[in-house]
Amino acid sequence: MTRRRYDLVIIGLGSGGTLAAEFAAGTLGLRVAAVERGRIGGDCLWTGCVPSKTLIASARVAHTVRRAGEFGISVGHPTVDTKEVWRRIRDVQSEIAATDDSPDRFRRLGVDLYSGTGQLTGPHSVTVASAAVGSDAVRVQLDARFILVCTGSRPVSPPIAGLESIDVLTTENLFELQRPPASLVVIGGGPIAIEIAQAMVRLDVPVTVLESAPRVLGNEQPEVADRLTRILLDEGVLIHTSVTVESVRRVDDGVVVTTQTGQHVAAGLLIAAGRAPNLESLGLEQLGIPIAPDGVTVDARSRTSVPSVYVVGDAASGRPRFAHAAANDAVFAVRDMFFPGRGGAATLVPWCTFTDPELAHVGATEQQAIERYGSRSVDVHRHQLADNDRARADGETEGSLVIVTAKRRIVGAHVLAPSAGEVIHELAFAITRGIKVSQLSEIVHVYPTISTSIGRVAADDIFATAHRYRALARLSRWKR
Repeated sequence: MTRRRYDLVIIGLGSGGTLAAEFAAGTLGLRVAAVERGRIGGDCLWTGCVPSKTLIASARVAHTVRRAGEFGISVGHPTVDTKEVWRRIRDVQSEIAATDDSPDRFRRLGVDLYSGTGQLTGPHSVTVASAAVGSDAVRVQLDARFILVCTGSRPVSPPIAGLESIDVLTTENLFELQRPPASLVVIGGGPIAIEIAQAMVRLDVPVTVLESAPRVLGNEQPEVADRLTRILLDEGVLIHTSVTVESVRRVDDGVVVTTQTGQHVAAGLLIAAGRAPNLESLGLEQLGIPIAPDGVTVDARSRTSVPSVYVVGDAASGRPRFAHAAANDAVFAVRDMFFPGRGGAATLVPWCTFTDPELAHVGATEQQAIERYGSRSVDVHRHQLADNDRARADGETEGSLVIVTAKRRIVGAHVLAPSAGEVIHELAFAITRGIKVSQLSEIVHVYPTISTSIGRVAADDIFATAHRYRALARLSRWKR
């Protein structure tokens, strides 16, 4: 068996692994090996962020064309060619794969790439099965000071009678099709399900969403999630909540999904009802590393019970399952390995559901803040997008800004607006610095922008305080 030594071995080259490799090899000049059994880029490039957002972009164009008359532009109803939409998705993926996620790019950075399945065979060793080195298939042992596991997660299917007889779609195979089915039933009501449902309906593909919980997007501030639900319903997405899927069966023209309230027929079935970490065959149990149902148990520094082994991203228990969280935690894990002091996983991670309008979230919801700080300490500040001049000009007034405070300091923020994912970062920074709502007024917000609503909330807070002291203002005037 071939044996090689490295400073760092990375298993998995998705969002976390690619950035960790770039930082460790390109920036720090460490000797780095990376093991990937599939394609570089992982879920984000091939089954998640990139294809879904490319799909959403096409859907937004179709929706804009339909609304053109509202802006004084006369055009006909758009003709949607879903095969061409899917071709564009593949083109965007190929462009990224040939540039940012190209194997040659990582080799130029000094990363040794191994294609195959990596297994931890000791605290400082990884064995790669069927690793391609030149033209020979061999087993290679990689010895390293540290090992970073970034193996991500995969969609899981709930236990439903008849599911094994159906050609089920998930994000893993949806974008491998030449074109989507003519209609869809979607099981699940989380961000992935809702993004795809709206995009499909905008591309003239009827969609029915089945969610077992009382509302879709259950992790969001209820008032903004409910408002987004109404927008989706108005656009034609059929949403059924508090339903249990009892069985599915194949029919000539597709599938029949049976719930306790009725049957739903469509050409295809998409399941977006949760994910499970990819931990099989890694050998973690043999090293005594604890594994929880949602991933590997790690500390605040992303270390496992074996100090030389770190796990980040979807494979780590209790961590947010987002590409940006995995990338952030991977870099800080490398920093923790090789620099004095300590690096730590992010404790505050914003996220965004890329519907239209987007729904961005950071920190606590109102209910979470009440549970944490008590109802007397919590206040909620709201601003409607209908009162935002940029939203009026753009004809996008459906949305709102909700800022949650505890003892006057911002602890949560929720934005339903165009480009909400761009707006949320200012509020995330405010939470990390313990800033009060009124202090946001110290930032002069460009007019007219959606973020002007943040300045308006801050101004309202200052105006409310000033109102309490207006008698003092009149008195000071007379004294002059």
